[in-house]
Amino acid sequence: MEYYELHPENPQLRFINKAVKVLSEGGVIIYPTDTVYGIGCDIFNKAALERIFNIKNDSGTKLFSFICSDLKDIAKYAKVSDYAYRKMKHLLPGPYTFILPAAKEVPKKLWSNRKTVGIRVPNHPICLNIVKELGHPIISTSATNRKGEVLFDPFEIRNIFNSQVDLMLASGNLMGDQSSVIDLSSDEPEVIREGAGDVSLFV
Repeated sequence: MEYYELHPENPQLRFINKAVKVLSEGGVIIYPTDTVYGIGCDIFNKAALERIFNIKNDSGTKLFSFICSDLKDIAKYAKVSDYAYRKMKHLLPGPYTFILPAAKEVPKKLWSNRKTVGIRVPNHPICLNIVKELGHPIISTSATNRKGEVLFDPFEIRNIFNSQVDLMLASGNLMGDQSSVIDLSSDEPEVIREGAGDVSLFV
């Protein structure tokens, strides 16, 4: 695994570009978000997606969310109602995962049975710059140990995943909670998981 430490507010572009190169070649990376460290790949690379399912010890039944660069980008990959747009415009970028009806551009491997997808726009320059430079969304699934516990220490993450991923961008310990998950796929919003983001707008 290649390993680089980046400034959390002004990340070095050369390391962002290294991550983008790995992703464009079908690789898997670990990167910081505004909540926890994520494991990701280009959502359009089937082989890389399978690698992440294997890393997470999942047969493909788990639904992975993915990161878009901004609200405009979300509209390419999901059907956004006027209500959903207004709420997301107020909250993004931020520590939220929004469940929305999937657009046909999204690989069906990432669809739920209800034909929805989970989308994030984290408030963190490293992952947002990666997505912008790559030009595609990337998978966002938390870096966890075998017990499913979220890992916050980059050195611990490096030791566990050293042989499983191609590159890691570190930016110190991340002690945040996981993102709040809000279902905006219907007329009635539903809080699926209360995490780092304030969910008072939906209750």
